[in-house]
Amino acid sequence: MVAVVTGGSRGIGKGIAEALLKKGFTVIVTARNKGEETKELEKAYNGRVLFVPCDISKEEGRKNLALFVEESFGRLDLLVNNAGVAPKERKDILEISPEDFDYITDINLKGTFFVTQELTPLLIKSNASRIVNISSVSAYTASVNRGEYCISKAGISMITKLFAARLAEYGVSVIEIRPGIIETDMTAGVKEKYEKLIAEGITPINRMGRPEDVARCVVSVAEGNFDFCTGTVIDCDGGFNVRRL
Repeated sequence: MVAVVTGGSRGIGKGIAEALLKKGFTVIVTARNKGEETKELEKAYNGRVLFVPCDISKEEGRKNLALFVEESFGRLDLLVNNAGVAPKERKDILEISPEDFDYITDINLKGTFFVTQELTPLLIKSNASRIVNISSVSAYTASVNRGEYCISKAGISMITKLFAARLAEYGVSVIEIRPGIIETDMTAGVKEKYEKLIAEGITPINRMGRPEDVARCVVSVAEGNFDFCTGTVIDCDGGFNVRRL
């Protein structure tokens, strides 16, 4: 079984890649830079971790990735769209610039859409392939100091439904996973704020999430446990989605 994990060099992506490797997948990890964590995976899983440098916001990067998968395997069983960035600086929505907006959406939204489009022919060649899109609770939670990020994640939800509708005839299941507050490099700068919110009860499960929490959801999809589901959302958020009085 062959999987591509975009943004797989660290954080949630690295956790997903490692979980899939433990289940016997060959994993193609993409990122702009390899990083030490990917090198460690290569040593631990000799021959089953393949790194392809790829900026998914660039057409050339997406096409090179698809060509590598085609030439190496001729098919793709699982695509995990995990690559994403946070704003370089959190700004009020009245202050963000077009450049700020484009930086986020070119990777998180446009990149995800077109890398999926580029890899679809290889997914169709597999008998029962799957796509997992990693979005965020920010898909439906307004944060006015990082609105461009929220918009990009809301767009991931529609990408999920669009490809679910389009690819069902080929047996391709498309699932969205919405992580909540996950302890990674991306949240390190606001960890104290999030820990305070959790202590005050913002999530029923009283802790930050970990990359392996998200990875277990991905593995369940990868193993076929959700094959009669498509366009479906899995909330991996400690219960953040539960509205309470």
